[in-house]
Amino acid sequence: MAGQRPVALVTGAARRLGAAIARRLHAEGHDLALHWRSSGAEAHALAAELEALRPDSVLLLQADLAEFDRLPEMVARTIGRFGRLDALVNNASAFSPTVLGSTTPAQWDELFASNARAPFFLAQAAAPHLAARGGAIVNMVDVYAERPLRGHAVYSMAKAALVMATRALALELAPKVRVNAIAPGAILWPDDGEPDIERQRALLARTPLARTGTPEEVAEAVHWLIAHAGYTTGQVLRLDGGRLLED
Repeated sequence: MAGQRPVALVTGAARRLGAAIARRLHAEGHDLALHWRSSGAEAHALAAELEALRPDSVLLLQADLAEFDRLPEMVARTIGRFGRLDALVNNASAFSPTVLGSTTPAQWDELFASNARAPFFLAQAAAPHLAARGGAIVNMVDVYAERPLRGHAVYSMAKAALVMATRALALELAPKVRVNAIAPGAILWPDDGEPDIERQRALLARTPLARTGTPEEVAEAVHWLIAHAGYTTGQVLRLDGGRLLED
């Protein structure tokens, strides 16, 4: 029954990692508020798929996370629909190169908006509701928050900011809300443009487990942090196949 099941708000949920996270949490009994920005067809298809499995279990939230007013609105709409919020998964992320010497303030703003600013202010808006449920926040960071990716300085900086936000929020929101992060390595390759096969091979050659991870493995980790890691907060879980051991 709606109102009795745990509720998770997942940003960037229409496709790729976000969709895998949504499917796993739904299968584990969560009702879902699923945010999307521009992938409307995928978002509605996913919602239909999950609603067929359990009616009245999904709320779709369309928003540009760079628009500040939409952030507390998303939380308010989730509470209005389900009456509770147990988990926030900050998955949405912009990823694009920034060439040193020609990086613009607009590029900075775009990359920080989804990767650092929106997760913080969503957490701030969600915090009282999460505290009422003993809830959890999971932020999706990146191995490049620790070791920068050449040609992507601003993206790496934004993800590093989200790592610090994870630790700061874990301190600020304890003991009622746990806050952790996942730093994926090679999980999914970018799906825009031609794949760089040589770069992919070189990256996997530096990954001790010698394979890409799967979206389902990331979703499993998200669920563990939300549902089972009761004494874990302020931590970054590296889901990278051991890659940082080689770099």
